[in-house]
Amino acid sequence: MSDLADQLYEEVLMARQRVYAVGQPTPLQELSIPGIAAKVFCKREDLGPIKAYKWRGSYNRMALLSKAELDRGVVAASAGNHAQGVAIGARVLGTKAIIFMPRSTPAMKQRAVAMHGGDHVEIRLFGDSYDDAGIAAKELAKSQGMTFIHPYDDVQVMGGQGTLADEIVMSGEGPFTHVFLQIGGGGMAAATSAWLKRFYPDIKTIGVEGVDQASMKAAIENGGPTDLSYVDVFCDGTAVRRAGDLTFQLCSEFIDEFMTVTNDEVCNATRLLWEANRAIPEPAGAMGLAAAVKRRGEFTADDRVLVILCGANMDFSQLAFIARHGGVGPEGRRSIRFPMTEQRGSLVDLLRGLPKNINIIDVQHGKTGKGISYPVIGLTGSAQDFTEMDDYFSSLKIEHSDVTASEDVDFRIINYSPHLFTHPLFIHIEFPERPGAFLAFMEEVKEKANLCYFNYAYSGERVGRALIGMEFASAEDRATVHVQLERMVDSSIRAYREISQEALERIIG
Repeated sequence: MSDLADQLYEEVLMARQRVYAVGQPTPLQELSIPGIAAKVFCKREDLGPIKAYKWRGSYNRMALLSKAELDRGVVAASAGNHAQGVAIGARVLGTKAIIFMPRSTPAMKQRAVAMHGGDHVEIRLFGDSYDDAGIAAKELAKSQGMTFIHPYDDVQVMGGQGTLADEIVMSGEGPFTHVFLQIGGGGMAAATSAWLKRFYPDIKTIGVEGVDQASMKAAIENGGPTDLSYVDVFCDGTAVRRAGDLTFQLCSEFIDEFMTVTNDEVCNATRLLWEANRAIPEPAGAMGLAAAVKRRGEFTADDRVLVILCGANMDFSQLAFIARHGGVGPEGRRSIRFPMTEQRGSLVDLLRGLPKNINIIDVQHGKTGKGISYPVIGLTGSAQDFTEMDDYFSSLKIEHSDVTASEDVDFRIINYSPHLFTHPLFIHIEFPERPGAFLAFMEEVKEKANLCYFNYAYSGERVGRALIGMEFASAEDRATVHVQLERMVDSSIRAYREISQEALERIIG
């Protein structure tokens, strides 16, 4: 056991006397996660005073300042949660905090800092990253004789973070067999793994990082902290370019294994947390569960798995991306592209043959006038369902490709040639969101109409909404289907609305 680890243990014990001046212990809740045989427990740090665990470390460090240091004030740099922890500490301790935040920090997080700190906090927006803000903060602290409160690479900060692990041990739900700990700078992972190893020597500690954020993994591989050339910021709470010096030492000692998760895996874990506990974490808060789900095949019914929901401070607009990338229901999600002849009913006929348990959640299609178009279909299903789907396409001698991660699919770029449309009719349609509902509608109109444009994405509502373009051989066929649509309301469809002439001109030119 290293001297640094011994010092950390003492700091956690002493932090018990301080941190509860600003917050109460957070609950440990059992989750029911489909596909995981083990019992899964989640430490709900999103229910703390700042909706994240960072208050523990920042307040613990600030509570140790002398009166002279408090009079001079403190400086911090943060993209969100650490800033809120420093703000609440400044208000409680009666000191002044100057907090540097990147200019790209969402307004929601800036407001939260101001709310917690009140007149005790001054926010300075600087640079485009945490690194930029951190350099400016340290320079100010040095020039003004103020104390810089580091977000993770400080033993007393880590001591405060370790109180969440102390609460886990005190819960009586242990011993745990596995713990998945998200890593940004490494403070929470270092303190939690060290404390849990002390009380559960056989626990397997797994450090979790984003695929393009793995600064601790890089440090382990290179024998010391290493700057990453690129850092993805989707999980902004763990978007750290360089692991801490002290956290590197402790994570090297107490983390058994390091692994990475993708943004889509994090989105799916967010959905699972919502379905299990109606909790909506920020992306970094779901990383531990994302890793546990990724490793679910390794668990037995006797295992007890622990994850940390480390925060829930997310800009509301980010939910749309998460919902789209998290899949629908308990199954997996795939987007496929395949060639299709541009003939009446061809898309409907092909979709009719998909395995019955496959659910269509996204369609992107446009007529290109080349005789062959390449629609994209988003699907959910089990591994077996997708195997059956592959066999189905093979039986038709149709080569399809997985485009789940393609940028054009993600940004919904639908290629089409509007000048080729004949007697077009574009409608905004609403149909019951159940398997087969839309295909039933298309079966009724396919004899007269050719699908020339289709834009639909599952939204989680009881109804599905799509923008559909149909073309016809003649104006008479168009008029016939127009009348047919009226008859289909409340049977095959719930409602439809023909788009305006102005909108049509924008679409087809």
